[in-house]
Amino acid sequence: MLKIFNPSTDKLITEVETDTPESVVSKFELAKKAQKIWAKVSLDEKIEFITKFRDLTIKNKDKLAKILTSEVGKPINQSINELNGLVGRIDFFIENVKKTLENESILVDKNQHLEESISHEPLGVICNISAWNYPYFVASNVFIPALLTGNSVLYKPSEFATLTGLEIANLLYEAGIPKDIFITIIGDGKIGASLLEQNLNGIFFTGSYPTGKKISELASKKFMKVQLELGGKDPVYICDDVDVKSVAEAVADGAFYNNGQSCCAVERIYVNSKIYDTFVEHFLDAVKGFVIGDPMDSKTYIGALTRKELQITALEKQVEDAIKKGAKLLTGGKRFEHEGFYFEPTVFVNVNHDMELMKEESFGPIIGIQKVNDDDEAISLMNDTEYGLTSSVYSSSKERSKNILSQMNSGTVYWNCCDRISPRLPWSGRKNSGIGSTLSTYGIQAFVQPKAWHLKG
Repeated sequence: MLKIFNPSTDKLITEVETDTPESVVSKFELAKKAQKIWAKVSLDEKIEFITKFRDLTIKNKDKLAKILTSEVGKPINQSINELNGLVGRIDFFIENVKKTLENESILVDKNQHLEESISHEPLGVICNISAWNYPYFVASNVFIPALLTGNSVLYKPSEFATLTGLEIANLLYEAGIPKDIFITIIGDGKIGASLLEQNLNGIFFTGSYPTGKKISELASKKFMKVQLELGGKDPVYICDDVDVKSVAEAVADGAFYNNGQSCCAVERIYVNSKIYDTFVEHFLDAVKGFVIGDPMDSKTYIGALTRKELQITALEKQVEDAIKKGAKLLTGGKRFEHEGFYFEPTVFVNVNHDMELMKEESFGPIIGIQKVNDDDEAISLMNDTEYGLTSSVYSSSKERSKNILSQMNSGTVYWNCCDRISPRLPWSGRKNSGIGSTLSTYGIQAFVQPKAWHLKG
């Protein structure tokens, strides 16, 4: 049995029966058999099912938000925001799947009686190993386009967001999706490893780089599509020509929203020396204004961390390392005195790249602010990372910002914004931030394979 705890109280919510290696095999066989039937269902009918699912998430939003908050510690307003954002993602896939899947006529040569075209067919059985920090977002990026394009899905929610995963499944079934087409797999990493032993057609994982690396190694033993959406050490550079107060407040939100538990959260801040002191002052004011407490309270901005031992221990290690190497702690730096798994919003200055804080993914409410002399120094430091997910620049000059961002080796770049994802644009990482793309039409194409047609008659 899998025990589900509330991270804000450290109290048991419930226990859920887990899968076994044997049940994983049985579920894979069911999904494999059902997929052949599902692929023949018309796209219009599939869209109808997904539209019903969309409507059900809206209808049940308050209930779903409370379940999500109870098991991951996300403040209730932020859980509601995630569910609100889910609607736009689903709408994008519904509105764009038909044109993305249209057959492509490449050549019609009447003299040679030759036709060349491309059609798109589903991959087959997809394994979706999902994450706990934004379970509706990261899961729907996979299962919505996967189902629409005719695949069956073996969906393993994170063991830290199991109840939310089961709610997703129940709503899909209520919307009309057959139970053998979307099948939940419940358990920890060992059960995930059992999934990878099956003859899958694709594995889509969202999570940390170390786990993604292990999955890639296991998947390499079989021929299957592998797509990995991994973490980041996302930098932001504040130029000397900005409204410092408003930018400081925006960047503080980008760093601490959802407790910093986001792959695209701001994790490193570089500030032009001309405005450095003023920026730090306003940034600190913003952080000290964040309300910490019960995630079910609508006033709360900083809730509980989801994983006690892994996250709090890692944050304490980064704090100790930063102080040892000369960083100055301005606020926070320790566990928050509250039942459950809490860590104070933490801000360091006088940081450098010898510190783990500026090199290793934090995934929590902690940030380092480093002074730079000019744009060239900022560019060098921003690119000094093994990750490549997002990079941000704040400046009143679009031309200056585009010049800096064009030199960033990251999948997404932002001008005067950060920590933002659009369903219309591809979400992809470079280096240790992953391979492949979700969202946009690229995120639909990821679930089909082309068939080349040579027709001569």
